[in-house]
Amino acid sequence: MGFTVKIEAQQLPEKDKSYMFIANHTSMVDIMLMLSCVKNPFVFVGKKELAKLPLFGFFYKRTCILVDRSSAKSRQAVFLRAQKRLKSGLSICIFPEGGVPEEHILLDDFKDGAFRLAINHQIPIVPLTFADTKRRFSYTFFSGGPGRMRVKIHRFLYTNGLTIHDTKVLNSRSREIILTQLERFKK
Repeated sequence: MGFTVKIEAQQLPEKDKSYMFIANHTSMVDIMLMLSCVKNPFVFVGKKELAKLPLFGFFYKRTCILVDRSSAKSRQAVFLRAQKRLKSGLSICIFPEGGVPEEHILLDDFKDGAFRLAINHQIPIVPLTFADTKRRFSYTFFSGGPGRMRVKIHRFLYTNGLTIHDTKVLNSRSREIILTQLERFKK
């Protein structure tokens, strides 16, 4: 028995359109899960530190927009690189928790970057909820195992007409959608 992925979608992205894909982040397998669920071409925005990992880092830094979260200049540069990618027809994927939370945290607070980018570029946000990834492939050594991983692709959150002043509301709404689904998956 291996790993199986069960996807439920309330709405599917259209070809040739750009989106901001966001999801909860609990495991190293989340990146692979996103790649298997989303068929639109996209690029990840991720933390610069991961580029130092052996082998993984080699591919990571060539396929991601890297950000040094401690540098305002680096965070600003992300907006410019993302804009270039969006104009070329790609979508963006960000795990808005900004990292993998501790084991006991169901869903950490979201950073604002994904929502500011989506508003600035007037692209829809596509929230995804990943269940079971922590159980299948945890950061705790010698834990996890084969089985089902569930994914829910939620209805899009449109940013048409929103301004940067709407960032916190959009952040909160997105987090609530994912948190509610995580709680449903637990039942």
